[in-house]
Amino acid sequence: MSGTRSEESAVSDDYLRDLSSKIVGLWRFLGRELKIPQQTLDRIGSNNSNDVTAKCYQSLLYWRKNSANPSKQVLEDARQNMNIDTEERSADSSSDRQGDHKVHPVTEQQRLASSSEKAGMWRYLGEELHIPKSVLDNIEMKPSREAVNRCHDVLLQWEQTTSEPPRLVLKQAQQKVDEIYTGLEEKLARALKMTYKKQYDAIQPIPYIRDRLYRIDRIFVEGGVKVLVAGSWERLTSYQDILKDKRATLLRVIEGDPGYGKSTLALEFAYDWGEGVKGSPVENVRILIILRLRQLGGVQSIYQAIKWFLLSEENVKVGDIKAVIESCHSVKIILDGHDEYPDRDSENQSDIRKIVMREMFKNLNVSLTTRYLPKHYDQSARRYRLTGFDDRARDEYIRKAVVGDAGEQAVRRVKQKLKDNPILSDLCDVPLIFVMFAHMAHEKEDFRKFKSVTEFFRYMISCFHHHLLSKMRDTNVGKLRRFENDHASLDQMAFDGLSQEHQQLSWSVEEVRRQLGDDCCEYYVRLGILIKEEVAAGVEIRFYHKLFCEWFAAHHLARLLAGDWDPSVLEYVHPYDLQYLYRFTCGLSQDSSERLINYLRELPGGDKFTILCLLEQTGDHDKFMDVVRDLCRETLEISDDDNKLMQRSTLQLLEIASSHSVPTICLHLDRCLSEAVTTGGNLLLNSGLHVPPSTTLETIEITGKDLDILTEKMVGLLAYADKCDELKELKFNDGCLLPLTVPAQIPPSLKTRNIGVRYDRGHGLVYRFDVGADQWVVPGSSKSRSLNVTMKNDDSQLEQQWCVQELNLASAAGVPTICLHLDRCLSEAVTTGGNLLLNSGQHVPPSSTLETIEITGKDLDIPKEKMVGLLAYADKCDELKELKFNDGCLLPLTVPAQIPPSLKTRNIVRYDRGHGLVYRFDLGGDQWVVPESSESRSLKVTMEDDDSQLEQQWCVQELNLASAAGIPIARVDIDGCSPVADQSGSSLALRRSQLSLPILSTLQGLVISDWDRRMDNTEVVGILSYTAQCAAVKVLQFGGHIGNPMQLPDRVQGAEPILSTLRSRNVTVKWDISSNPLSYSWKYLDLLSGRWETEGEREERERQDQERQKQQR
Repeated sequence: MSGTRSEESAVSDDYLRDLSSKIVGLWRFLGRELKIPQQTLDRIGSNNSNDVTAKCYQSLLYWRKNSANPSKQVLEDARQNMNIDTEERSADSSSDRQGDHKVHPVTEQQRLASSSEKAGMWRYLGEELHIPKSVLDNIEMKPSREAVNRCHDVLLQWEQTTSEPPRLVLKQAQQKVDEIYTGLEEKLARALKMTYKKQYDAIQPIPYIRDRLYRIDRIFVEGGVKVLVAGSWERLTSYQDILKDKRATLLRVIEGDPGYGKSTLALEFAYDWGEGVKGSPVENVRILIILRLRQLGGVQSIYQAIKWFLLSEENVKVGDIKAVIESCHSVKIILDGHDEYPDRDSENQSDIRKIVMREMFKNLNVSLTTRYLPKHYDQSARRYRLTGFDDRARDEYIRKAVVGDAGEQAVRRVKQKLKDNPILSDLCDVPLIFVMFAHMAHEKEDFRKFKSVTEFFRYMISCFHHHLLSKMRDTNVGKLRRFENDHASLDQMAFDGLSQEHQQLSWSVEEVRRQLGDDCCEYYVRLGILIKEEVAAGVEIRFYHKLFCEWFAAHHLARLLAGDWDPSVLEYVHPYDLQYLYRFTCGLSQDSSERLINYLRELPGGDKFTILCLLEQTGDHDKFMDVVRDLCRETLEISDDDNKLMQRSTLQLLEIASSHSVPTICLHLDRCLSEAVTTGGNLLLNSGLHVPPSTTLETIEITGKDLDILTEKMVGLLAYADKCDELKELKFNDGCLLPLTVPAQIPPSLKTRNIGVRYDRGHGLVYRFDVGADQWVVPGSSKSRSLNVTMKNDDSQLEQQWCVQELNLASAAGVPTICLHLDRCLSEAVTTGGNLLLNSGQHVPPSSTLETIEITGKDLDIPKEKMVGLLAYADKCDELKELKFNDGCLLPLTVPAQIPPSLKTRNIVRYDRGHGLVYRFDLGGDQWVVPESSESRSLKVTMEDDDSQLEQQWCVQELNLASAAGIPIARVDIDGCSPVADQSGSSLALRRSQLSLPILSTLQGLVISDWDRRMDNTEVVGILSYTAQCAAVKVLQFGGHIGNPMQLPDRVQGAEPILSTLRSRNVTVKWDISSNPLSYSWKYLDLLSGRWETEGEREERERQDQERQKQQR
């Protein structure tokens, strides 16, 4: 397809899904209007038998892929022209004029159209059509039925019982249902907006200051957002892109660490919808559902959850909610906080589980926020990640929500307090923490410097207590002050909740009162650290945020570590999920931190969390440095999967080691180096963090993901390496693409230091860059290894040049190249000037150490003269043992005599056509043969009417070769080729291609499928005769493929000897008479009478035969 479609005309997946939900039962009519072949429509119908919307969607995907102009305008024109039943519409008009509706019953097409429109209102439609309630209840009880199917059942039931004029009654009923639906949808949308408004109008940035509430738009600031594409996280420009992303599937998973604003993001979408914000992806959404999953423990039905938690004050029935959602063509759902969902790991089949698995609401846009991926979810979901606040976002929040009209001096004062606390710079990437920090820094003149995150959190908690106690009467202060320091019961409750296999994050009011006591419970509720919240079971208490739960749990863990502790208590306390629990524990107690750090270092990947915990220590410097030395003896890794906090902690450790002359063995940068590579003499990461040179770093290892390091970037990297005084090696792994040469700007000192620049491209060899000679070489240590190279059609020009360079280096060094795989990249010209020619124009010269060439094509036709060129190239590759062609290539049946004489004795050509056998070309005999190694295999061949003449010739050739070699031919499918045989049955002629199949002695199954073909007795007898002479055939089948059935005579006449032969071999002859693409309906040929009989008739005849045999015995 040439040219580029405009954004307006491009047909996205979301557009097609939306259209599918509107068309539903009319998908076949639209498909025909879009010129989709009938056989394709039938195949789609068969493959998606239980999902009407999926049928429509798959047919539209087929159209988009195969259409020369897949635009929205073409789709709209097809919808307008869709000929559902033109004659009937015309008859309708005539009936309206004449007042006669009885002669025009409801057709199947109209039934499908009526079922598709507002399908969720099927029960209302049934009531309008006076269908008994018991019948409607029975329809609803049928398992795994979509609303459109239920609506269809209602119409069928009505037609069977009504004596009224069908069309007029149906039309009037639908009009009434439309009126009811409009009222329900408007009522539901209005009530939802009122509920959301109460939520987004009462945001409380600092929980202990309850008299200061904000509307969400006054405090919302966009943080960073990334999307996972082909294994790499790519930045998005706005939170709105999450719902606008046209590459996304209908399920979106939005991940974020604690405090990164997942729930705030959900509320911002609620605000956009409720206030009709222009340009928002939810601006024109009819229904937006946002549920807090932590409230839904034990709730099976999502419709019931919507009623209880979003519409509790409205007189809306659960059934009406379901009807609107199933009928509305514009619904988005946001499920907030899956990690806090009480039933997240339960095996019960709640609606939430079904939605996350895409077993429910398959055609609705669903977004799921969570700290970590669900245990069970649809793997096709598009993943997004909130990355927190950067400097811009922090500045915006200070101006927008903190200082207000106080001016720039107030902004600078808050920012200066953050500068005075560099240890908090990481923590203030977390929006929740930064928000509290910024408000406290603005309001408290005595705001001080902190040495650790633990110190800051301790100060913040003290502010909670001070604010509450200062507002209470003196008589109460003494009684309640003890709870500020004595909170062991609260600590244990928090730890017990987090340390379970299935975390408990909320408790009944009675349970909290029992554990803490009434006074302590009420104190922490008033404090704002504990929150009362309505859930399905009543009212429960939870922590204001999970970070606070981790803070109090850390106190309990510190006490456990101080005693004779059992590490099994941390079995379910995973650092990736509860990193602050570990960090706070280390900050609270020096003695506890040593035990905990030793425990962490034993865990897989625990070193990263060890660093975080290490930075919380403010005590013994010598012990601190001992841990630093231990960590630096292992590879320090910074990964793109790490959040900014984890990355910065590793950089801090690197800086500590450098400043204290601690040798650092290796720094591994895993897919995190930015495209710019360096800036200001530092390495630049995707997160925006800088990696300054280290005086004690010995090795840098860089793993990329499509990281293109051009010449000037390579110079910058080498300059950085020159500043690392102890650096011995700079290693690049697969995923990086380096320049073939580097210019003379290399620092002179680097040429004398002999730093090893290594490049492992993942093909078997590791290359060294000779800085002095400015060239890549194969080190002596690699010469005992071997090379495997794959060149793909979508590789960049530089990548293909590198592959050729590798082949040349290996050839020059005498290193064996096991295989060169050319994957859909060989040009149609195949060779030029003795070299292979790729689609990119790149030449591949012969290699003296190349052992195998494998060519995968894509409709690559290699005629005789091109095959001669390929063989001439192969002859120049001295060590070549095999030239392999895979399915997608179409080779000549013979090759002329210009083959190099030396090649005729090497027998190197193999051809795998994907049918079960691999063929060898006998260059001496100029013919294809079946190697002995293939003789234990079997063959299965399909011949289709739209195959090329050469393809069909190859199929005939394969069958001949297999039959001659005694190889079983499991099945031959002849689809649409109109095969015929005379009554002698000596061969089977393919009428359209004029090819013939000879008698095949090893053929086991023959399938002949011609859509809507009518065969007379002579044609059937001829095919039966051919089958009888193929001595190994067990099954002969007519039809059974997608499409209208073949038409055969009711009885086969004049073929008694043939039938006798088939009967003696127990051959089954069957015929699919079904016109339903969803199922088969077989008839079987009675080989005694020549009559076709149904399955039931056949079973009855066989039963009678067995009875007669018993009587005779």
